[in-house]
Amino acid sequence: MPAIAATDVVTKPEAEAMVKKAQAYLKTNGREKTFTEINKKDGPFTDRDLYLVVYGTDGVVRAHGANAKMIGKNLMELKDVDGKPFVKERVEMAKKKVPFWQDYKFNNPVTGKIEPKTMYCAPEEDIILCGGVYLK
Repeated sequence: MPAIAATDVVTKPEAEAMVKKAQAYLKTNGREKTFTEINKKDGPFTDRDLYLVVYGTDGVVRAHGANAKMIGKNLMELKDVDGKPFVKERVEMAKKKVPFWQDYKFNNPVTGKIEPKTMYCAPEEDIILCGGVYLK
């Protein structure tokens, strides 16, 4: 099995930049167009194993760059493999109205495996824009 090249691994600064890019796009284009672009697997907000997810402060997924089936679902009670209620925790952290990093475990769409992940999230009114990095 070939080793993963460093260029194939998304970095924390790249995830942060992608979320900031989405924030700027949101301010210019509004929610509907932004969510549509985030939902495109080959769109401007997807890069290797980096994709964006938008949650409402109610725990409902508004946009998902890796799994369109999640859109409209309330994930407030969703837990990772260690039992961490990461969506509920994310919503609580977003109440401070400042960007933050959050660690949990999640399925990597590229490898198909549960891996440690850190998610950069930026609260924006009643939504939370997030993009994460799988920790190898």
